[in-house]
Amino acid sequence: MNVNFEKLGNVNGEITVAIEAKDYTDKVSKQLKEIGKKHAEPGFRPGHVPAGLIAKKYGTAVKYDVVNKEVADAVFNYIKENKLQVLGQPVPESDNSFDIANDEFTFKFKVGLAPEIQNPANKELHVPYYNIVVTDEMVNEQVEGLRQRFGRQVPGEETEPNAVIKGSITELNPDGSVKEGGVVVENGIIAPMHFKNEDQKKLFEAKHPGDSVVFNPAAACDSSAVELSSMLNIDRDQVEEHKGDFRFDIKEIIVLKPAEFDQEFFDNAVGKDKAHNEEEFRAAIKELLALNLVNDSNYRFTIDAKEAVQKAVGELELPVEILKDFLVRQGEGITKENVDEEFEKMRGQLEWDLVRDNIASQFGVKIEEEDIFNEARGVVARQLMQYGPNALSEEIVDKYAQEVTKDPKNREMLYQNALNRKAFEAIKENVTLDNKDVTVEEFQKLFVPAES
Repeated sequence: MNVNFEKLGNVNGEITVAIEAKDYTDKVSKQLKEIGKKHAEPGFRPGHVPAGLIAKKYGTAVKYDVVNKEVADAVFNYIKENKLQVLGQPVPESDNSFDIANDEFTFKFKVGLAPEIQNPANKELHVPYYNIVVTDEMVNEQVEGLRQRFGRQVPGEETEPNAVIKGSITELNPDGSVKEGGVVVENGIIAPMHFKNEDQKKLFEAKHPGDSVVFNPAAACDSSAVELSSMLNIDRDQVEEHKGDFRFDIKEIIVLKPAEFDQEFFDNAVGKDKAHNEEEFRAAIKELLALNLVNDSNYRFTIDAKEAVQKAVGELELPVEILKDFLVRQGEGITKENVDEEFEKMRGQLEWDLVRDNIASQFGVKIEEEDIFNEARGVVARQLMQYGPNALSEEIVDKYAQEVTKDPKNREMLYQNALNRKAFEAIKENVTLDNKDVTVEEFQKLFVPAES
C-alpha cells in the first residue's frame, strides 16, 4: 500500500492511497473462512459449506468492506504518524468510485489543515489587569450580613424591620366591628418584611405586644391566593370572600438578634479555628473578599487577554468548505441549506480554540489527571458553598469530585476548563500586565456594553 500527502495551499491538502491485492487478499480470505464457520447454506451445515460457494455469495461484499477499512485505516494512521493537524475529517473526493472487480485501487481524500499561528503572547503584548480594592465598607457589609445570617430569633419588645409577629387575626366589617361568622385565626403569624404593599408594612412599625393593628391582608400580599389562604388559614377558593380589613392583636414579637462576636460565630462564618477574636475575624473576611475579587479580576483578564491575543493574531485562514462538509455529515441539525449561517456562528469559537491550543502547545502546557481532579474539586466546592464552610471538608469535596470525574462528559468539560485555565495562566505570565486599581463599582462598569 502506498500513501502520499500533497499540500494544496496553506490550509488544504490531499491524501492519496494506492492499494494492491496483496494488501487485502489475506484479510478477505480470513473473513470468508469465518463466514463459512458460522453460516449454513441449503444442503450444508455451518462449517461444511464449500469455500467456493461462500466466496461466490459473499466475496464481493467482504472485499468491498475490507478495502474500505484498509483505506480508512491507512488515511488515519498517516495523519497520526505524521502529526498532521487536521480539522474536521478527511473528505473522499468525488472520483473515488471504483470497480470492485479490479485488484488495484486508488483513492483520494481532501483534508483541511489547521493554519500556522504565530504566538503573540510575549512582553510586547499589553493586557490590562484590574485589581479590585477591598474597602472597610465592604468588610463591614459582609460582617453584618453574616451576623444576620447566623443570628437567632428572640422575643422582642418592639417590632423591627425583620420581625416575625404572632397573634390573633380577626375579620372586620366595613365599620370596623368584628364580622359575625368571619375568619378568626387564633395563632396567626405574619412577617411584614415580606409584605408587597409599603403602606401595609408601615402599619406594623414601632408596635408592642398587646397592641392591635387594623390592616388589609389582601393588599399586603397583592391579592395572592396562595399567600392569603396561608395567612388566613382558608381554602384558596374562599379568598375572594375575605379581602376586607382584619384586626391583628399582637401577642408576641420575634426579632432576629445578630450573632455575637464569639467563637461559635467565627467558626460558623469562616471555618473552624480560622479566627479567635473580632480583629482576626474581620481580617479573615477581608481575605475571603480579596480571594473572591481575585477570581473576578482573573475572569476579566481572560476576556481582555482573549481580545488582545485574537486582535494580534488577526482572522485565521480556515479550510471552510471541508469544515462545512464535516458539519453537515455530523447530522446534528446542520444541513446544506443552513450550514453557511451555522458555520459563521461557530467560527469565532473555532478560531479561538485553535489559537488557545497553539499557545498551550508552544508554552508546553500539559493537562494531567491532577488538573482534571482539581477542576472537579472546584465544581464541587462551589456547589457545597451554599451549605456553609463546614460543608467544605476535604474528605467530602474529594469524595464528590471523584464521582464527578467518572462521567466521560464531565471529564471532557473538566479537561477543557483545565486547558483554558492553564493557557490563560501561561498568557498572564508571558505578556505585560497593565495593572490598574479599581473600586467594585468601576470594575462592574467594565461589563456594561458601550453605547453605540
